[in-house]
This record gives sequence, structure tokens and C-alpha cells, in this order.
Amino acid sequence: MKADIPSFNRKQAMLIVVAALGYFVDIYDLILFNIVKKPSLIALGVTNEALEDTGILLFNMQMIGMLLGGLIWGIAGDRKGRVRVLFGSIIMYSLANIANGFVQNVGQYAIIRLIAGIGLAGELGAGITLISETMHREYRGYGTMIVVTFGALGAVLAANVADKFDWQVAYFTGGGLGLALLALRLGTFESGMYTGMNNSSIKRGNFLSLFSNSKNAFRYIYCILIGLPIWFVVGVLVALSETFADVLHVQGEVRVSQAVMYCYLGLSVGDVISGLMSQLLRSRKKVVLSYLIFAVLIILLYLFSPVVNSSIFYFYCFLLGAATGYWALFVTIASEQFGTNIRSTVTNTVPNFVRGAVVPITLSYKSLVPFLTPVYAALLVGSVCLLLAFTAIFRISETFGADLDYYETM
Repeated sequence: MKADIPSFNRKQAMLIVVAALGYFVDIYDLILFNIVKKPSLIALGVTNEALEDTGILLFNMQMIGMLLGGLIWGIAGDRKGRVRVLFGSIIMYSLANIANGFVQNVGQYAIIRLIAGIGLAGELGAGITLISETMHREYRGYGTMIVVTFGALGAVLAANVADKFDWQVAYFTGGGLGLALLALRLGTFESGMYTGMNNSSIKRGNFLSLFSNSKNAFRYIYCILIGLPIWFVVGVLVALSETFADVLHVQGEVRVSQAVMYCYLGLSVGDVISGLMSQLLRSRKKVVLSYLIFAVLIILLYLFSPVVNSSIFYFYCFLLGAATGYWALFVTIASEQFGTNIRSTVTNTVPNFVRGAVVPITLSYKSLVPFLTPVYAALLVGSVCLLLAFTAIFRISETFGADLDYYETM
């Protein structure tokens, strides 16, 4: 079968550009901490023995913030509008980024990462919801693919800025980029599906309604479980790449900043391919399933390959990203599962709950390390994440080309 060539009108194209640039800055900030955590914590007086535990603590604060922010912005998007969420979220995380450059101790650092996480949680969900509701049902996969693919490159910029400048400048740069994007936000417009609810008495953004019956609850939980392997890879295998390189006796220096950059390059490539495959096969599920199988193989390669040098190790990081490069499909699936009056809530909370799942994922890994080697601790945690994702993708409904102009009864 041949994929149709999409056609975008001027407003749709502008919306995609704005959402893509917004997600670019979103990823820049989201990943920046993992890149600059070591030099920033050393500058704040954290000892070498406490670096890893403190880094995980602060990363988890950021992820908890995203979990809370997913709820806040998701409900706001259904009740107040998708465009307002775009404005509000970028203002919050841009100012938090700038404030992060002024922190003097770990306590301040933790509070700012929590606030930044809340702000970061609204960007992707609002953008994907707008695109899903404004583009033709056959082409919306192209729009979300462009947004996520370009956005993933924000990690590449973060790695390069962090390598060339000190950590404070890296945070200031992220905040400045976010504030500069506010001018582009003026080109966005509210979706017709959302404005169609203005004259309706339908209830909007009721998060608890997702658990009003078992069908909705399982559908929602399945959406979350599909994304777990992505953040297992990012939050454990790549974020702790220096630890794994040491355990695996990798020859040559391995830096987290470079591992993150190569992983996100892989994610970007993976998102392009998965998006195109989805359009070609006219299926979200088949493509995600193939990526999960690929991820199993690459994770085993990363953890159990013979001794390699740092260049090959970075290539494995790229492959890890490519194998889990179905983030665009994952978020699109979530957006397509529920009606207009709850869609923003779902599209914001699902990816941010997956990001928030990094907390139990990393804590599970840390709790196993005293009893297992880092390799086998990671293998066990990753196996659970993959098993849950396989179960979810088999049970969830196919949504390619589905009509989204309907309401959920609550």
C-alpha cells in the first residue's frame, strides 16, 4: 500500500510549526538536567559519593512535577481551551529555567525542578490535541510525527550548549528560547471541535470519569503502559550511561551528555520511520508492536555485548533511541482514544504519567542494585516495562483514521 501525501493549509502548517518549536524547547529543558546534573551538583558542593543519589532525587522531582502538571494542564485544556494551555505552560517552564540558573543549594534546585516539571507537562499534550482535532483524520499522524521528530532534536541542542557553556548559561538559554516562542503563539488558533462545545452543557475535563467504568479505566491504563519502555531507556539506560559503561568495561570516556544526544538522535529517526510506517500500514498498533520487538533486541545488545569502545557504545545509545522512537504514535494513540470533552486531559496526563513512572522505575532499579549487578537490575526492570507494554498494545483498539468529533458521556 502507498501512503497518501498530506496537504496542510496555512493555519494547520503554522500550528504544526509552533507545536514543533514548543516541543523542541520542552525537550531541551526536560533533558538538560541529566546533561548538566554532574557539573551543577559539584558546583553546589555535592560530594562524589552523593552525586548519583542526589541526581536521581532531583530528576524524580522534575518527573513528579510533570505528573502533577499533566493533571493541571490537561483539565485546563478541556475546560479553558488548548491554546491557553500552550501559553501558560511555556511561560511557567521558561521562567523556571531562568530561575534554575540562580539556585544556591540542592533544596532550591529541587523546588525549581518541580515547578519546571509542572510547566513542561502542558506543551506536548496541548499541541498534539490541537493537531489531532484540526487536521484530516487520515493525515493527523503526519502532523504529530513532525512535532515529535523535530522536538526530539532539542536534546541535541541541549547537549551542545552544555558542552560549550557552563550549566547556568545552559539553563538561561532554555528559558530565553521559551520566552522567544511566545510571539509565535499568536499564530495559533483554537480547534473547531473544542469551540463546538461552547454551546453544549457537556461536562469537560473530569479526570475521575476515566475510572467511571472498567472499560474506560483499562483503556486509559493501556495508553500509559505502552510508553513505559521509552522512559525506562531514557531514565535508566541512558541517564545512567556512565555507570553502565563502567560496569561493562567500555574502553574510552563515556559522557551522559553525549549518550543523551545520540539517544535522542535515534528517537528522532525512529519517530520519522514509525510515523511513515503508520501511514503506510494504516495502523498504529502494528508499528508499535514491531518497535517493542526491536527494543527487546537492542536492550539485550546494550547490556550483554562484549567489551566495546565508547564510539560503539554511543551507537548503541542511538539504537536504543531508534528502537523506542514511537513516542509520536504513543501520544497520538492516547489522543485518539477518547472524546473531545476529555481529550486534552488524556493527551496531557498519559505522556506525563509515563514520564512520572520514571520515579518507580528508577527506584526499583536502585532497590535491586544491592542484590543484583546494575546490568541484571536493569534487565529485570526493563523486562517488566516491556511485558506491560506488549500486553497493552494487544488489548487497545486501533485508532488510525478514527472520527474524533464526539463526546464521552460522564
